[in-house]
Amino acid sequence: MIQLFKSKTKGKKRVGRGMGSGRGSHTVGRGQKGQKTRRKIHPLFEGTKTKKSLIQRLPLLRGKGKLKSLQTRRIIIDVARLEVLPDGASVNIEALLKHGLVGREAVRSGVKILGNTKVTKKFVVSLPVSSQARRAIESAGGTIL
Repeated sequence: MIQLFKSKTKGKKRVGRGMGSGRGSHTVGRGQKGQKTRRKIHPLFEGTKTKKSLIQRLPLLRGKGKLKSLQTRRIIIDVARLEVLPDGASVNIEALLKHGLVGREAVRSGVKILGNTKVTKKFVVSLPVSSQARRAIESAGGTIL
């Protein structure tokens, strides 16, 4: 027969289950009088403070768009700024970071290339591109992956 091994932790003792349980009697381990003996204390109750409570200190944000500030938005780069890169360079986030065109937050939020200015160098782009930027890069002889 399979034998279960004994648990190392004891369960919580239930209160108010008669005199023989060890937690019987009229106070059932809660003490004599007061708020804690009668009911639960509201989790947001902070006593009689002179300062505002946590709920009052937080701003009231209404509606669906209250979490939009937490969303990440893509960083936008104009095609003309790619002229800093050498001819035939591959354009990705690492290359843009190396040449100082974007910050480190671009790794988390992403980059998109926009603009319709003429490009003189050939690039191999592996980033999201707008339709006008695509035409400008491909007319200069570049490719988009």
